[in-house]
Amino acid sequence: MKTRSELREISMKSLYQVFVIQNTSLDLNVEAIIKENIEEENEFVETIVNGVLEHKEDIKSLINKYLEGWTVDRFNFVDQAIMYIGVYELIYTRTPSIVSINESVELSKKYSDEQVTKMINAVLDNIYHSEESNAR
Repeated sequence: MKTRSELREISMKSLYQVFVIQNTSLDLNVEAIIKENIEEENEFVETIVNGVLEHKEDIKSLINKYLEGWTVDRFNFVDQAIMYIGVYELIYTRTPSIVSINESVELSKKYSDEQVTKMINAVLDNIYHSEESNAR
């Protein structure tokens, strides 16, 4: 059985693949991408991936609101996936805020550079303090 941290990493990898395919003319099959990344069906992964995709434009607007002089589109797809997951969990789930932020920061430490990790942490922290209580 995989931990929630491992499942978030699988979600991030799945979203990365979705974002890459969305930039091409290839057919997108989100379910097939999820199945490629995890052997057995997993509701947690499916909920995160599909939730991010369902709320992508709202999440994007929220991220851009707190990026100073940047837009989320300037980040590579891995960093975007990490940020989208963090915001999705903060705003649309009952995951404790500290867990959502910490999990995204830890993923970023593994896959991103220090500067991006700091930006992800700052954006999520600002969203937590400014937006989260209004959304729930």
